[in-house]
Amino acid sequence: MRINHWFFIFILIVAGACSSSRSLRQQLTQAEKDFNDHIGFVLYDPEHRKTLYDFQGDRYFTPASNTKIFTFFSALKVLGDSIPALRYVQQNDSLIFWGTGDPSFLYGNVVNTGKVLRFLRDSPSRLFFSASNFSAEHFGPGWAWGDYNYSYQVERTPFPIYGNRFHLRKAQQGFVTTPSLFNAEISVSSLSRENHEVIRDIRSNALTYFPGGNSIPDEWEIPFHYTDELLVKLLSDTLKKEVRLISFKPVPQKKTLYSVAADSLYKIMMQQSDNFIAEQLLLLCAGVLSDTLNPETGIREVKKKFLTDLPDPPGWVDGSGLSRYNLFTPRSIVRLWEKIDSLIPRERLFGILAVGGVSGTLKNYYKAKKPFVFGKTGTLRSSYALSGFLVAKSGRVLIFSWMNNNFATNMGNVRGRMEKVLTSIYEKY
Repeated sequence: MRINHWFFIFILIVAGACSSSRSLRQQLTQAEKDFNDHIGFVLYDPEHRKTLYDFQGDRYFTPASNTKIFTFFSALKVLGDSIPALRYVQQNDSLIFWGTGDPSFLYGNVVNTGKVLRFLRDSPSRLFFSASNFSAEHFGPGWAWGDYNYSYQVERTPFPIYGNRFHLRKAQQGFVTTPSLFNAEISVSSLSRENHEVIRDIRSNALTYFPGGNSIPDEWEIPFHYTDELLVKLLSDTLKKEVRLISFKPVPQKKTLYSVAADSLYKIMMQQSDNFIAEQLLLLCAGVLSDTLNPETGIREVKKKFLTDLPDPPGWVDGSGLSRYNLFTPRSIVRLWEKIDSLIPRERLFGILAVGGVSGTLKNYYKAKKPFVFGKTGTLRSSYALSGFLVAKSGRVLIFSWMNNNFATNMGNVRGRMEKVLTSIYEKY
């Protein structure tokens, strides 16, 4: 009788698992039919190292900002607890410094220590900046060229300052820019548009204001077009002392100055999906791995050193996911989350990620008395992804990756269906 009792329990467990799998397949198949799109979904139990469900998990999808999961992993493997801000060497009465790609310097979204500002401002030496260690295009491969005017697509640079953008405000007597150095670059068009807007010239920092019927917004965050000459002007203006350009390659005896805690950048990148921080973090990793600020080099080295065991080779081209050239499979993203899970404690990890109903890009979704979704979203037109951790009502921690491509419906419909399915997994598992 005892054997029959346990056999009966085993049969119930197997039947329940089969029922859950059938239900998931029905829901995902129906979603593809309703939205006429492509879906990939993998659900994984990291404790037992078992895939619980796989729906087209071996297919490649455009990941959008799920690409930042790869950048996050790279930074965890390569960077320490603090971010290297600049490399420098003292030669007689001159301080020569190189950028590392650190995005935190005077970036308003980051709580800054002011360490780098004080170091440069208070130095009694003559200051010389060299960009000789930077060998990247300012825009990544596959980025939309028409988005150069928007704050979510700033240029990649060796020594970022002010988030590589400036603030423009419409005032009663014209316009005010911060930093003020950009004030002289504004002209008003005789042509009007339905809504007023400001367009920056793609090859310079000249701005054209087009008047329009709608006067909201009256403030803009505009990426600046980077040159080494512009950087030293901005630095000189900010530090209130001259900074000069020099062509000087990094030397072995160079020192490193550190700026902010690494997690402070990871949190903004993962919760707010900050593209600027993601791209610059990839440059930081490249600089550590190769002493050259080149994203392609960073990606190549990370793949070779740390990602040879992914189920499918990643088609990875940038740090942020702005490019549509990125291609990953859901099962590779699940494996990547498992690797991240082994690197740092979950309490720290969950504090960095967006949390359902609580923070970041998931703040308005998956609301519950106790948060149960911790992860990273990814959004491009006709593409939406969500990957991360799901803590079921039973307390079981699961890893999942859900990727949607090529839907023509409203993105809210896709998010709503995903929320319904993932909530049912929370209830049943």
